[in-house]
Amino acid sequence: MSPKDLKAALRRDSLALRDAMAPEIRIEASMTMADHAGDVIALDPGHIVSGFWPIRSEVDIRPLMARLRDRGARLCLPVIIDKKTIVFRELLNGARIIETGFGTTGPGPDAPELDPDIMLVPLSAFDATGHRIGYGAGYYDRAIDKLRNKGHLPKLIGIAFDCQEVASVPAEPHDVALDAVLTESGFRHF
Repeated sequence: MSPKDLKAALRRDSLALRDAMAPEIRIEASMTMADHAGDVIALDPGHIVSGFWPIRSEVDIRPLMARLRDRGARLCLPVIIDKKTIVFRELLNGARIIETGFGTTGPGPDAPELDPDIMLVPLSAFDATGHRIGYGAGYYDRAIDKLRNKGHLPKLIGIAFDCQEVASVPAEPHDVALDAVLTESGFRHF
């Protein structure tokens, strides 16, 4: 099986497990994650943190984002520009949120684009070495590569439920490993 086919199978199986979680369990786990990492993620006032609003059965990290904002972080959300590109637009209190593609929502085009210092990265599956499988479109891999080419090295924190951990993710040259992962069991550095 090719790495691409194996990733597709792992993605399918992992997302099926996540989808099978009862909504109240997902909510409770999301709140637990905010407790695990809200005061632990290293940041200085003014650091830019990219988060995301949950789609489908994803972790709801809005409580975590609120905790990080309370500690002085500036927040931004990913916005899909085209089939290959996302940018990160600042999320301000009271900002208008619009549909931005792929089922996501984020700030409109009037919001400033920012380069995140810390990225809370949604994913389909991850392993114990920090390799991750996204949703298959490669948006985050390209965005991270673009930031690194500009000399910006954001800390990458994967966000997932425990059930999304797999034994091994086949790593390809374009894949970017995580620095840490946050699940309902805790915050793990790689």
